[in-house]
Amino acid sequence: MQGGGTEIFMKEFMGQDFLLNTKTAAELFETANKEPIFDYHCHLSPKEIAENKHFSNLTEVWLYGDHYKWRAMRAMGVDEYYITGDADDYEKFMKFAEVIPRLIGNPLYHWTHLELQRFFGIKEPLSPLTAKAIWDKANAIIKSPGFCVFNILKKFNVKGICTTDDPADSLEYHKEISQNPDCETIVLPTFRPDNALNIEKDGFCDYVARLGSVCTKAILSYADFKDALEERLLFFRSMGGRISDHGLNDVYYNFATEEEAEKIFKKALKGEKLTQDEIEKYKTVLLTDLGKMYYDNGFVMQLHMNVIRNANSKMFGYMGADTGFDSVNDAKIAVPLSKLLDSMEKCAKLPKTILYSLNPTDYYVLGTMLGNFQEGGIKGKIQLGSGWWFCDQKDGMEYQIKTLANLGVLPTFVGMLTDSRSFLSYPRHEYFRRILCNIIGGWVENGEYPNTKLIYKIVSDICYNNIKNYLEI
Repeated sequence: MQGGGTEIFMKEFMGQDFLLNTKTAAELFETANKEPIFDYHCHLSPKEIAENKHFSNLTEVWLYGDHYKWRAMRAMGVDEYYITGDADDYEKFMKFAEVIPRLIGNPLYHWTHLELQRFFGIKEPLSPLTAKAIWDKANAIIKSPGFCVFNILKKFNVKGICTTDDPADSLEYHKEISQNPDCETIVLPTFRPDNALNIEKDGFCDYVARLGSVCTKAILSYADFKDALEERLLFFRSMGGRISDHGLNDVYYNFATEEEAEKIFKKALKGEKLTQDEIEKYKTVLLTDLGKMYYDNGFVMQLHMNVIRNANSKMFGYMGADTGFDSVNDAKIAVPLSKLLDSMEKCAKLPKTILYSLNPTDYYVLGTMLGNFQEGGIKGKIQLGSGWWFCDQKDGMEYQIKTLANLGVLPTFVGMLTDSRSFLSYPRHEYFRRILCNIIGGWVENGEYPNTKLIYKIVSDICYNNIKNYLEI
């Protein structure tokens, strides 16, 4: 097109050079796009993987359980009947199709169309006008015998997945998967003991009993509880587990002795109400003890911080957790996190650790915290985790990558994860890789870094090699 005597070229909608603004970025992406995926943190169902699940239609595989989409639909005034209610799947899809054209600037717009393109070869933007044709074309593919979990993972070259699992879980589906030669993806459990840490929540006593039922001895004390958790950690390791995870709404460091933790634990088992001071002391002691266990048993520790969960108590009562009513927290984490990591470092038992915050204002706190504990001859021992949840979008990824480059060593970064419940989320790795390549390509073409072979190795390492080596898979 012409304007004021200057020729202006408009890029194709989400075409070959999507998010790639330089020649070097495009060349780097050719390298990145060939790398396998190791999705080291997600919420995919091990049962559905073990069953090699087939899906009935696009709504089931795309909208079920996806609270990102649910939040957008609610914001556009869509009734809950069409989101999580009793409307049929076609009605729910059509309501989502009405919302999508309004999501300009929202990562859902990009994710949606990447998934339509990569899974179904559909390049038309989704709207009420195109929805029926897209529904029919996608469903014809979904209902074909080859559209199943194993083939989805194979199509996107997913070499490894780490699911999210409670210490008391049987891991029976992981065993089934490992014994099935048709699944070419390694599926490993992640040890997530949130139920063990959340002593203040209803159901804690029931959880202690549940954990005890899968262990070799009854849990009558804090020492028994700690032993039970280590027993389960060793079981997870026997099933291939190499990584743990913690969802910390707040970060505490309130020093206490194990004797104090014992008293607090027994008080909780009696059903007595704990003070905030007791809650913080218990969590400090247990998280420190768990960190030492991770070090001893070769586990990576992930800390996901600064979340407000289930903010809408009415909807939580109706629908439960993980339904789209969570948000960013602004709690202070610098001092307690520093003391927590230092408590493990003092006894030379700080494990490899990945730090995430849902609040991007914490990135400089975390980015500088890394340098305090990088030791032991381990490259990138302490990591700034990728843009997570609400930060899992173009601006958030760019800010995380540039913050890490400014404050740490970007080539040690272990890269992207989906943090998703959807098997259609794997194009998000492509999204990340395009953003990463565009940043590095821009630095090169701006004369800030030489155009050498090293930039291709940096990209390959961040996309795949670093996480594989970090987990020692």
